[in-house]
Amino acid sequence: MNKLEKREYHSCSNGIFFEMKRTLVKKRSCFQEIEVIENPHFGRMLFLDGLVQTTEKDEFFYHEMLIHPAMVTHPDPRKILIIGGGDGGAIKQALRYPSEVVRMVEIDPDVIAVAKKYLPWLLPSLEDERADIVIADGREFLEDSHDKYDVVFMDSSEPVGPSVTLHERNFYKLIKERLAPQGIACAQMGAPFFQTESLKRAKNDLKDVFGIVRFYLAPVPTYPGGNWCYVYLSDQVDPFATKREPPSDLKYYNPEIHKAAFALPNYLQKILK
Repeated sequence: MNKLEKREYHSCSNGIFFEMKRTLVKKRSCFQEIEVIENPHFGRMLFLDGLVQTTEKDEFFYHEMLIHPAMVTHPDPRKILIIGGGDGGAIKQALRYPSEVVRMVEIDPDVIAVAKKYLPWLLPSLEDERADIVIADGREFLEDSHDKYDVVFMDSSEPVGPSVTLHERNFYKLIKERLAPQGIACAQMGAPFFQTESLKRAKNDLKDVFGIVRFYLAPVPTYPGGNWCYVYLSDQVDPFATKREPPSDLKYYNPEIHKAAFALPNYLQKILK
């Protein structure tokens, strides 16, 4: 008997497959297709429009590396904004710090509802009384808001569907306008091996907006290439000027990883010059 498989193509000729023990939910929201499956190794897995977003086994790699580099370097991160992140992984990490405001702006309420029901390890963060969850388009929220934030995280999916506007130069200009003095922004930048052209464009756009633009890397086993790129953005705060120790119970991130993550391989240095 053939096993059921879920496939994600990383290019026209390669990709990754996951054996499906069962499908827990598959539905179409107003914005995208949402699916949760169970895999023997990775446990429960969330897909949006057929692309892996988070898994029970390896989500800590992605979310720890998105959140902690900025949180340990900002002098006093009291007000935090997360654009996207409806699965709850980013807000879970941000809530590890004693901030005053941790606000998550997610466009698709169905993603949050599915995460609450089918990703139980992230449920407490989505229901935490300190979490301020706003259902809105991230770009429109920034355009309409006048609040200032110490740290802004862009936890968007790939630049397709509802996330397209979160990967444009003008969007990053909006983010800069909403940053308080000594503010930091961090964003996921995709797969460095497969998305080199988009990294080049992003580098040029970001250099026009921020004084400090530093790319860094981390493993994410279920993402294309198994290696993921992020960017650290600020005008004043250097990513190596750490102000505090991270939480002691993290699974991947630590001070040594922080330093090493910013060491880029030669091929990527060449691309980003």
